Amino acid sequence: MLARKTLLSKQTLGLLSRQPACFIHHNDYGNWGNTKVAVVFSGCGWWDGTDVHEGVYTMYHLSRNGARFQMFAPNQQQMNVMDHLRKQPSTGENRNTMVEAARFSHGQGVMQMQDLAKLDVNSFDAVIFPGGYGITKNLSSFMKDGKDCKLHNDVEKVLKDFHRSGKPIGLASMAPLLACRALPGVEVTMGHERDDNPRWGNWPHTNMVQAVKGMGGCHHIREPYEVYVDEKNKVVSTPSFMWETEYHFHYIFDGIGNMVKHVMRMSTK
Repeated sequence: MLARKTLLSKQTLGLLSRQPACFIHHNDYGNWGNTKVAVVFSGCGWWDGTDVHEGVYTMYHLSRNGARFQMFAPNQQQMNVMDHLRKQPSTGENRNTMVEAARFSHGQGVMQMQDLAKLDVNSFDAVIFPGGYGITKNLSSFMKDGKDCKLHNDVEKVLKDFHRSGKPIGLASMAPLLACRALPGVEVTMGHERDDNPRWGNWPHTNMVQAVKGMGGCHHIREPYEVYVDEKNKVVSTPSFMWETEYHFHYIFDGIGNMVKHVMRMSTK
């Protein structure tokens, strides 16, 4: 009996020694690598695409929690190109949303950015939309039309397909407005509804919260490191950079981590 236990222990150690270090830290929600998540980008950069931090934090937490993910973006021209240093539009520039979003890519094959039109709900267990102004410019017409905005056709189709299939949807910062437009009555958070607590940071985008309410969405106040989970609709949202801070990025990191964990949890049901 002792010899058998010793042999088993050696076999286990041998198996672990051939795995990446993170193998030991696998997630609590299902088997390692079995959850497939689509991540939808809207460009690259807070002012005209997907916020770099939100995009990277999302991929980090998906990796840490044992998910396999694929990146998508619409193959179209951006609404505009922003000079991120001056925070103003660049004149005479036109850029493609998918080409810009490909800056998030690393490696070849499945790790390359894919056309959003090719996203098949049957191939994934969940979908996540990181935030940034690309949500309001490239994935919807919110920047022009406010609460009466139209969604990009593929974005609307993806949201409705995942919702209809009972698969979870993760949303960060501005992304909840997409769900509120596509899925009436959905419950989300975009942080605070008033900019009245500036000690650690500001809430400069509260007008978007009011627009979400105008779309028929139900809004819940949360801190940047928290999430709101709409269990009925399987929608998980976190305020992220709706909160403006100079130093406390770890709160954003934690909020996206909590969002990813709940998406993973729901994807195993």
